[in-house]
Amino acid sequence: MFDKTERILVAVSGGKDSLALWHILLMLGYQADALYVNLGIPGYSDRSLEKVQRFADLVAKPRGALLHVHKVEKEEGAGIQELADLVHRPPCSVCGTIKRYQFNHLALEHRYDVMATGHNLDDEAARLLGNILHWQTDYLEKQGPVLPASMEGFAKKVKPLYRLTERELAAYCVLTRIDYVVEECPMAQGARTLLYKDVLNRLETHSPGTKQSFYWGFLAMQGRSSLHPQAMAASDQALLHPCLTCGQPTVADHCAYCKLMARAKQTMSH
Repeated sequence: MFDKTERILVAVSGGKDSLALWHILLMLGYQADALYVNLGIPGYSDRSLEKVQRFADLVAKPRGALLHVHKVEKEEGAGIQELADLVHRPPCSVCGTIKRYQFNHLALEHRYDVMATGHNLDDEAARLLGNILHWQTDYLEKQGPVLPASMEGFAKKVKPLYRLTERELAAYCVLTRIDYVVEECPMAQGARTLLYKDVLNRLETHSPGTKQSFYWGFLAMQGRSSLHPQAMAASDQALLHPCLTCGQPTVADHCAYCKLMARAKQTMSH
């Protein structure tokens, strides 16, 4: 995924997975800075930032690592809920669009070699189940622990924790005394991903190893097919071109983020 000569940008949320990942990378001697996106969710965002800032002060900064903070209310002009209302989309959808854009934008602006997220086995198995249930082949093609930089304008993305479960990462945080936000994001209530996780947890209870077999089996099949991310790079380059507004790669004239912001501003102007 990366070596110690490369600069890594970790997406942190204040939860156990992302803080555990940042901690692991720092303890192993990697050059790992982090980005926290403040969504402006009353109460929850403040608690999350507090956990991230505390970790940065106690663990990261003494090792020379930086914490970048992006404030949605300041930079996008409104919090996640208000933006979701303006564009008539679920908050999770808006959140994902903004986070993906800002993560990639900051990585390129500050010349990071790799972007790392704290997605674990539970996350990836649930995402895989959802993609298969709805036969979202475009997403299946790009689901894996490593997504190469397919063209200029996209940084390489990795998920180093994809083999570990949520319980294992919670145990790691307890043992290393990492203070993290325990509760789920209030905006995530009713999200399909939580339903898929619940289904997989029930299967795991009756048949231990189900999640591991399901996701690792997919990766093994992916490695033997044209779905492998490395094989996709050439086709991606043929489809992608710079966004007319911001310059980031997209398949349309304008990227998803710029479309979102244009729609929100148009609604606010009326």
